[in-house]
Amino acid sequence: MALKNGICALVLLLAAPLAAPAASLPTPGIANSPGLSIHFTRGNTQDLDMMAAAGVKIVRTDFSWSATEYVKGVYDWSAYDELAANIVKRGMRPYFILDYSNALYEQVEVLWQNGLPHAVFVDSPRNPSSVAAFAAWARAAALHFQSQNVIWEIWNEPNLATFWKPQPNVADYSTLAKATCDAIHGAVPSAAVIGGVTSGIDYNFLTPFLGSGVLDCIDGVSVHPYRGATPETVSGEFQYLRWLIDQSAPAGRSGGAIPIVSGEWGYSTVLGGLSTADQASFLVRMQLINLFNNVPISIWYDWKNDGTDATNSEQNFGIVTSTLSPKPAYQALKTLTTQLSGYRIVQRVAVGGSLDCVLLMVNSAGKYKAVAWTLAANHALTLLNGFSANATIPVTDIGGSTRNVVIGWAGMSLPLTSSPQYLDLASLPIPAP
Repeated sequence: MALKNGICALVLLLAAPLAAPAASLPTPGIANSPGLSIHFTRGNTQDLDMMAAAGVKIVRTDFSWSATEYVKGVYDWSAYDELAANIVKRGMRPYFILDYSNALYEQVEVLWQNGLPHAVFVDSPRNPSSVAAFAAWARAAALHFQSQNVIWEIWNEPNLATFWKPQPNVADYSTLAKATCDAIHGAVPSAAVIGGVTSGIDYNFLTPFLGSGVLDCIDGVSVHPYRGATPETVSGEFQYLRWLIDQSAPAGRSGGAIPIVSGEWGYSTVLGGLSTADQASFLVRMQLINLFNNVPISIWYDWKNDGTDATNSEQNFGIVTSTLSPKPAYQALKTLTTQLSGYRIVQRVAVGGSLDCVLLMVNSAGKYKAVAWTLAANHALTLLNGFSANATIPVTDIGGSTRNVVIGWAGMSLPLTSSPQYLDLASLPIPAP
């Protein structure tokens, strides 16, 4: 394919596709991988309808221990029964975070300030009895939801004191993760269980976690690669994390057999920060870069804005507003899944500039598409020089608008921007790479 030589500089570190992920996790692809985070259990059917219409395949949310076990050994799954059923009947898959602690089993702590109680929290499971209770609860949940094909994630961001009380402790978390994974797999061997779940790609936390023996059990290592920089900058970090996993993986589970999961990652459109147009572009590029790194699940945070304060960063991660009005990122996700469902990445295609990115994709029918964007200033890029002149190529932007571009004698001139464009190459005689 005559698209010239060179690749997107920030994707240079990407390796060739690795081994397929664990059987209980999806195969990387737009038809399987895109997910969103939510913060509800009951109702909200319009939310779920809109998510399914956008091509979302995985729905991630907290699965609360304290909200489902009020009496020791007695479990109330009713809220999650409703949610799981609503997710599954729309063709999506539940991704439940097993969290947090439970005052039935752990110490309740009170922080004092100036002689007054300042905060109250429950210690995270660290005593043998609370670890065993958490694992028993997780086992019961896995059995109850076995038919719903749930992905089970052990805790959320245990490397932060916000979520692991009173302070992060990798040894305690590793003990909990191993006990929980063994309990789930002992009851439901086919269940998907993932751990790690760090805020950022925290090598200081992940290295001892991966070396704790937990890789004998878990099916994937989840991280939350938030950053202020562009999505492409994650590639080298994924490469190093994959190397760390392989260093600790048991025999037969190296070489990508234990995949990296992008369990939470998004960009806020807080006032004065990222524009809604750039958020849309970053969403698409994040999905594509993750797929190129053989990441089978990419959860975007968040589904909808958590409030109406435009100056509050936490309230503006959604791809729709708090009243479900779509932001540009919603349409960008819908266009991505419409354009590329059933396609897989074949290769990086060499292009003229070091910051220009082109990915060649193919479907099971042997039809090709390409996705193109740049990290440089907007400029024209000449592509497809070498094909017959006067052929017409449909080019679709991330908003879903399609225009026809004619290939001239010198090829096709594509105005390249930071916003990905989809080139339908089905009419061209492209040889297999």
